[in-house]
Order: sequence, then structure tokens, then C-alpha cells
Amino acid sequence: MPDLVDEVEEELRQERAQALLKKWGGALTALAMLILGGVGGWQGWQWWENSKATAAAAQYLNATRAASEEGADIKAIAERLAGIGNDAPAGYRTLTRLRAAALAAEAGERDRALALWTQVASDSGADQLYRDLGTLMWGMHALEGGNPADIESRMTPLLAGPWRASAREVLALSAIARGNAAEARRRLTELASDDNTPRGIRERAQRLLTGIEG
Repeated sequence: MPDLVDEVEEELRQERAQALLKKWGGALTALAMLILGGVGGWQGWQWWENSKATAAAAQYLNATRAASEEGADIKAIAERLAGIGNDAPAGYRTLTRLRAAALAAEAGERDRALALWTQVASDSGADQLYRDLGTLMWGMHALEGGNPADIESRMTPLLAGPWRASAREVLALSAIARGNAAEARRRLTELASDDNTPRGIRERAQRLLTGIEG
């Protein structure tokens, strides 16, 4: 008897399955195709992103090697790297723009360098660490002839992050540029006496303090 019951239940399950398949078979087939298409599309997108990253890496390495050669046209290489950054995936976009900005600054293209660092800082697709680095580098190079209020407004948020010591140094230098010796002295004294500040920054702060105090 149990075998007969099991057989009947199996037939009922098959009938229900056939009825469901007849009713929904077309929709299920379409859904399956959609899922397969989505998986294929995702894999295709991943392949495309990986191929772009590989190409960007090769172009970046070639450009940096060229920049290290004697007599290299640094300005042209900076432009080349900036162009690579426009089409590269997020990580390489940030890397190439940072390198392009550094080379532009080295070539005397200050405004171009500042613009590239600003691009890094405002890139929502970039890691926050590197966005803040872009802001910091912008601040360091904007000191000469820059707007002190603008520099200080951009540096202040960095005081709570990993670049805080360098941001404090930029703020001290900005105070010097504004002619505010009292504020500069206060900021430099804090830096020079802070054991958590990297040694190089502490030493620079002490040298600047000595210069201010004559």
C-alpha cells in the first residue's frame, strides 16, 4: 500500500508540474534567458573593465618610464597621462591623474597641475584617501599666489583624516603667506611638539619656527 500511495503522489506531482509548465512555460523560458543574458552581460562587462585596466596599466608604465629618461618632454608626458586618465577605470584614472599633476608641476605648468589635483579631489568614483591626497597636493602648490581663504577651507576637513599632519603644515604655511606670524608660530609650535607628527614635518616646523623668531 505505501508503494501505491507513493506512486499516486508522484503522478499527481507530475500532473501539477505539467500543468504549471503548460501555463507558465513561456514565461519561465523567458526568465531563464533573461538570467543567462544578465550573467553573460555581467561577464562581458567584467572582461571589458579588465581589458581597460590592463591597457591603462601598460600605458601608465610606458609613460612613467618615458618621464624618467634623460631629456624627456615632461609637459607632453603629463598631457599624455592626463589623457589616459580620462578613459581609464577608477583606480588607474586616479593614479594617472596624480602622476600627471606631479609632472605638470615639475614642468612649471602650475595651473594645469592644480586643475588635475582638483579633478582627483572631486572624483566621486575615487577612494576617499586619494581624493584627500588630491586636495592636499592642491593646497601645497596653491600656496604661492593662491587664495588663503580657499586654501584653508579645503585643508580644514583634512585635519580629521590620515593626511592631518601635512594639512596642518599647509595651514601654517598659509598663515605665513598671509603675514600672520602669531598664527603661524602657534601652528608650527603644535606641530614641532607633537610626537604623533611624522619626524620630517616636525623638523620642518622647527626650522620654520627658528626663521620666524629670528
